[in-house]
Amino acid sequence: MKHRTIIEPFRIKSVEPIGISTEAERIEQLKDAHYNPFLLRSRDVIIDLMTDSGTSAMSAHQWAGMMEGDEAYAGSRSWERMQDAVRELTGLDHVLPTHQGRAAERIIYGHLGGPGKVFISNTHFDTTRANIEFTGATAIDIPIAEGRDPAIRHPFKGNMDVAELENLLKQHRGHVGAVILTVTNNSGGGQPVSMANAEGVAAICKRHGVPFLLDCCRIAENSWFVKHREECMEGLSYRQIAQRMFSLADGAVMSAKKDALVNMGGFLALRDGAIAEACTNLLIITEGFTTYGGLSGRDMEAIAIGLEEVFDPHYLDYRIRSTKFLGEKLHALGVPLMRPIGGHAVYVDAKALYRHIAPDQYPGQALVVELYRLAGIRAVEIGSVMFGTYAADGSLKPSAMELVRLAIPRRVYTQSHMEYAAETFEEIMLTRDQVRGYRIIKEPRFLRHFTAHFEQM
Repeated sequence: MKHRTIIEPFRIKSVEPIGISTEAERIEQLKDAHYNPFLLRSRDVIIDLMTDSGTSAMSAHQWAGMMEGDEAYAGSRSWERMQDAVRELTGLDHVLPTHQGRAAERIIYGHLGGPGKVFISNTHFDTTRANIEFTGATAIDIPIAEGRDPAIRHPFKGNMDVAELENLLKQHRGHVGAVILTVTNNSGGGQPVSMANAEGVAAICKRHGVPFLLDCCRIAENSWFVKHREECMEGLSYRQIAQRMFSLADGAVMSAKKDALVNMGGFLALRDGAIAEACTNLLIITEGFTTYGGLSGRDMEAIAIGLEEVFDPHYLDYRIRSTKFLGEKLHALGVPLMRPIGGHAVYVDAKALYRHIAPDQYPGQALVVELYRLAGIRAVEIGSVMFGTYAADGSLKPSAMELVRLAIPRRVYTQSHMEYAAETFEEIMLTRDQVRGYRIIKEPRFLRHFTAHFEQM
């Protein structure tokens, strides 16, 4: 018998209390945070769907492993465990541990980047783009056309446009730092990338002599979609699918805070020894010695275990189905979404939801404020606040899409929490015509969404 009910393939052995606030309290908290959810205190949040990064609940096996962490400065046993786990999964010999993914990005793009260099991706995430642009290089996004339209149904909307990749590599010959395939495509609505697309990108990069890198922080979730949606993949395990995709790449950057099921950590894995040696020098200068790289031994133990646990088929089925559960609830209410539903998050199309709010009044920001005001739910805007730029005259050049991400932490919330989130959208839909936009009154040069201040129009 196939049950309709999604059950968590684990038992809960420890709980953390949630503070329940009133709407009046939350209105004051929003004012204090300048209408930026990043500036809210976590103790004031009822359900935190801002990110799935570093917010996972670790398993009993991981906690037990942490007790065995070897905290030696050099040559730690825990490092050997982590290195072996990464090598076995990726097939890449040179592994550099970092305290999180953006540190690995800073190292590799600091080495490959610089003024005049170009990096090409299906869609760069915010920290990836910032680390690239900080070197003076240019980041270009080329998702397939279907990936820019939330309403279109396509099994692999995270794919890169291979025809455009060929054109750009010819146009920028000799100046391309790397081609980066993000799996799943987070900024593109959490959409998966097919094996065929990865193979096509790899072949073009090899022909042009350009490094091909995977941003692989959700590689296990991407493997689930490949197995269930792509021809000739159903006979492979999720781990085998990931290994096959890694075999195509010259290197990989991972924030282990996602699919390694840990609260801190990451790595850079490379095939080329010369590049690895140059990056190792940067690692030692900025992160730490080569056998810890900014991580404690206990963190490395947890990563090694998490990279095994994440490919458990029962876990991945639960993970993808529970995200789809929330998405289907919202779709039934008429909430405009990025469809099909991705693996780690549900993405709401704020542009379609608030048609009366122009992009330069940030409809996504309006929605994240409303979610918190009504229900204490924290989400994140992925639109013109995060990715918009300014023209020479100071006007906004909006993002291609105005999305709000409801990212679901791994092994943290139950089905009733998702029911609560869905119920909140009933009120969102009823009051959507009354919602006003926002303007930015203070912002930094890079990654403005983290610390910007807003006021209501």
